[in-house]
Amino acid sequence: MPKLPRSLRDWHSDAFVQTLKNEIVELKTGTLPLHQGISQGGYVDDSNISATVLSTTETEHTILTKVGIFFTEIVICCGCGDDPMPQNAYCEMHISINKATAEAEFIIIQEAI
Repeated sequence: MPKLPRSLRDWHSDAFVQTLKNEIVELKTGTLPLHQGISQGGYVDDSNISATVLSTTETEHTILTKVGIFFTEIVICCGCGDDPMPQNAYCEMHISINKATAEAEFIIIQEAI
């Protein structure tokens, strides 16, 4: 499970939002479950993502955040010829950070139909 130790450290400071965004962007490729947030049946290119923090709260043991993630979805066979086409993509997710271990869980928010 990935850890976000700097975000945990900065939780009750003005630096928290920027620290969380930085740690999300620095995660190893493939760590975020972005494949669950694609909309055109392509595949995820998460080599250049950005994040925005939408909300934060806490429980006794957990920091809970809602974030928006901007990334690229590579869509196959949608343009001229068979060349894959990059498309801007966005999804929202909940991030739960354990206050004792800094371990983070990422859950994509599925849109209601």
